[in-house]
Amino acid sequence: DPDGGPPLFDKRRDDPRITRLGHFLRRTSLDELPQLINVLKGEMILVGPRPLLMEYLPRYSPEQMRRHDVYPGLTGWAQVKYSYGASEEDALEKLQYDLYYIKNQSLMLDVMIILQTVEVVLWGKGAR
Repeated sequence: DPDGGPPLFDKRRDDPRITRLGHFLRRTSLDELPQLINVLKGEMILVGPRPLLMEYLPRYSPEQMRRHDVYPGLTGWAQVKYSYGASEEDALEKLQYDLYYIKNQSLMLDVMIILQTVEVVLWGKGAR
């Protein structure tokens, strides 16, 4: 990163640090189960933009800051509409989905996202 901090977007599908068990947990979305504790504690909600690392907060643009207008979610519009992405371009595309969700938040949209999330997790259909 140019300013010496950690890269804003450093996600790789082929991360050598991930074990076979880790790959299984990610592929089946079981690695998300601990987030349910945060939902139960009221720190997260079921549907909303995925949380970003707070250590990057000073580097967010005003547009990226809008993601903090709502509680972070276990699943979201970006997760069901956009596949796994590791680049900065992917992250910016997902941001557009998050901003769409924030502007159009409704019970019907939440239900649709939950149903699509179930489809992705249980049957592997749609975005991953």
